[in-house]
Amino acid sequence: MTSQSPDDPPLRQLVLKIHSRCDLLCDHCYVYQHADQSWRSRPTFIRPETVRAVAARLAEYAGSRDLESVSVILHGGEPLLVGPARLRDICAELTRALAPLTALDLRMHTNAVTLNRRHLDVCREFGVRVSVSLDGDRAANDRHRLDRRGRSSYDRVVRGIRLLQEPEYRHLFSGVLCTVDVANDPVAVHDALTELAPPRIDYLLPHSTWDSPPPNPAGTTTPYADWLLAVFDRWEQQGRPMPVRTFDSVLSTLRGGPPLTEALGLAPSDLAVIETDGDFEQADWLKSAYAGAPETGYDVFRHGFAEFAAHPGVQARQRGVDGLGDICRGCPVVRSCGGGLYGHRYRSGNGFDNPSVFCGDLRSLIEGIADRVTDRAFSPAVLGSDRLSWAQLELDRVLLRRAQQHLASEPDWADAWRLLLALDSDAGTAPHLDEVLAHPYVRTSLQRSLRSPADTARFMSLAAAAALRARVPATLSWDQPGTRLHLPTWGTYRLDAPGRIEVTVAPDAFRVRENRGSGAGWVRLDGLPVSTQWRPVDRLPVQDGPLVDDADPYRDCYPVPVAPSLECGEFAERMARAYELLAKDPPDRPGAPEAFRPTVLTPLTAGSGLALGSHGFGALGVAVDVTPEEFARELPRIGRRARLTALRETADLHRPGSPAGVLLDRADDGLGQGAHEEAARALTALTLLPESELTATGAVLVARMWSQWSSVCEGS
Repeated sequence: MTSQSPDDPPLRQLVLKIHSRCDLLCDHCYVYQHADQSWRSRPTFIRPETVRAVAARLAEYAGSRDLESVSVILHGGEPLLVGPARLRDICAELTRALAPLTALDLRMHTNAVTLNRRHLDVCREFGVRVSVSLDGDRAANDRHRLDRRGRSSYDRVVRGIRLLQEPEYRHLFSGVLCTVDVANDPVAVHDALTELAPPRIDYLLPHSTWDSPPPNPAGTTTPYADWLLAVFDRWEQQGRPMPVRTFDSVLSTLRGGPPLTEALGLAPSDLAVIETDGDFEQADWLKSAYAGAPETGYDVFRHGFAEFAAHPGVQARQRGVDGLGDICRGCPVVRSCGGGLYGHRYRSGNGFDNPSVFCGDLRSLIEGIADRVTDRAFSPAVLGSDRLSWAQLELDRVLLRRAQQHLASEPDWADAWRLLLALDSDAGTAPHLDEVLAHPYVRTSLQRSLRSPADTARFMSLAAAAALRARVPATLSWDQPGTRLHLPTWGTYRLDAPGRIEVTVAPDAFRVRENRGSGAGWVRLDGLPVSTQWRPVDRLPVQDGPLVDDADPYRDCYPVPVAPSLECGEFAERMARAYELLAKDPPDRPGAPEAFRPTVLTPLTAGSGLALGSHGFGALGVAVDVTPEEFARELPRIGRRARLTALRETADLHRPGSPAGVLLDRADDGLGQGAHEEAARALTALTLLPESELTATGAVLVARMWSQWSSVCEGS
């Protein structure tokens, strides 16, 4: 018996079967209607001693792997059948064992037929988030989801959902799970689900194998892709009112992000299943393959999670692309598809070494979504740095408008927003607002505000910085969470303590008042007299020199650590010498691409070299030990990558997921490093791609790269 290697991906999710029976008789259920019938021999509900063993084993594993969080999904059968009292005991035991060690994310998947306030009061006490199975409108749902007396479950499920949407329980509602049946009208199904306003919808393909293929009543080539794409079109038409996990996963992986569901993508499986008797099983949907498919021979009384994770069946679902067959590895959509759900690959004779039984549907779905989201309009940003900078600024404005939607409810924000609108509407002050918006770390704060609560203090200080740059009098007040008030493009003011502040801007100075009454003196822009509380951002003493920003709280956007705030004298002197070298041998000599001129340099830790981060066009991270010669040598290469990255942020160059993306990277790297043969091979491959793979902007970019390659080769 072996244990999981510390280098293997950890298990983070546990499906815990707390009841093995169900009050519905769904004819598509993989537990009761497919090949594996092991439920018949399981205890009806999980025993307290089994729960204690599960909690202890999971706590032991979470501690050994130093897991920040674990998810436990209460499942069945139908988990509500344990009753509110047993449900509370289960949640209490899991919380007691795990909460001291890791963040416990408790969830429950239910049909909601018997959901009542006593259940939900338990869920509220322990923060259990609830997902409900519902297959659409009444006709669609009752095609399969009837109770044991053949009666409709629809009204009872909707009643449970309505209960979940009451104010005291609304935060517990996780979403709706819908199994696809292509005999149902896709738009009618989706409209029925969206009418219930769930926080998320998850469309699930029916569990099938090559031995038991999915239903295809119309006999079409890709019925499930056609069905889901009809839903996608409706979802787009609605303005994407809520997340749809299948679609969001495809959109994420097409853009190079992570998959969001085990059914798609190449992320390693992080799931364990424990049955009501304490047996460890692999993913329980494997029951649809053959009798005994999910069995491991392990149980929580004799084995731990590390031993389970080392099981060959679990390991097989953690190998990513290496765990797929030749057909899948050579498929252009493999990074989005991932071979589909592991159980859907089964065929008697060679097991799971097959493409998914939904292979054609998955490829058609992914390519269909890619085609639908590709913006093929031509972007002038590809024609030069000035136009690219303008496109980047327009993107910042779009992001700021989105942030405004989140900030609108903040009591202090209305004054700041009115100030920003006034600055933007005046031709004399708008360029100064643009200068602040174009600061690269403003982009970082805007991007992060889309994924987490907006940093109100940051955007208040942005408005103050813009007024200061435009020399427009203004007064703004807000709660400052730290003692460092950073005004983007200007510098950092040190407060005596966090708390309520008032910032007053005059044409050539600003003043900060704190609750305690200190710090009320004016800070003049000319630095006279010098304030001990104010540290301005330095600028390199060269023509159009960049800022040296080592204090912005959003500068931590590089793949390596930033250096701590430092006196920039030595660093600035080294960079000034680097710019002298660039002036003697400029990177924009005839035949070379347009020069990249950073607007902000930020010191990184020693040994980091030059790096780009997830920020706007113009920022460059530079290690504190980079020599002037190294900087001058590397700037043209990394400048090319900065331009390509910025162009991708503002325009589609190719269909998402296309091989054109990798080829553009290779061509760009080859040109930047002087590897002319590598660049030519990549550009040739790009030229030979089907015309639909590149957008008009991408085609122009390839033509410009060919021109640059020709100029360099002729001059060498």
